[in-house]
Amino acid sequence: MPPHLILFAVAAFAWRLLTLVISARHEKALKRDGAQEYGAKNSILLTVFHVVYYVCAVVESAAGVHQPNALVSAGGIAIYIASTFVLVSVIRSLGGLWTIKIIISPQHRRVQSGLFSFVRHPNYFLNILPELIGFALALNAYWTLVIGIPLYFIPLVTRIRQEEAAMRDTFAPDL
Repeated sequence: MPPHLILFAVAAFAWRLLTLVISARHEKALKRDGAQEYGAKNSILLTVFHVVYYVCAVVESAAGVHQPNALVSAGGIAIYIASTFVLVSVIRSLGGLWTIKIIISPQHRRVQSGLFSFVRHPNYFLNILPELIGFALALNAYWTLVIGIPLYFIPLVTRIRQEEAAMRDTFAPDL
């Protein structure tokens, strides 16, 4: 694997660890204030899928399964970087409500600003899916992409349904 792709993979893992720290801080504050978590088992499954996807892409790339394509790598890195900007926007819009889990507090408010005014679930459709696609393309990990994305959809669709149900229960008059 070329050194610049190793650096990219390390930076991507570091970025995700940073977001995990932010999420944990928000989760702690929310639960301290009486928030309730929904879909905990699926959140664990999503996390496992995310980590496995990253690891598979790195292993596939390091094994040299495919001939490196610099143009595909550059496009993948660009997609990945764009997805990080989306995540920053989502975190800014949600503030202390943002976590990698479904956590709803009694003081929760429905956010309809920023990207949420255009897309119902920007974190999933404009961040996570492009992030995963960009990561695999950057590393020329086509098998990870072709097999991993459909498998990732299973817990992701479950997550969206759980989140919609939790929001419906909380914001019934607003939905």
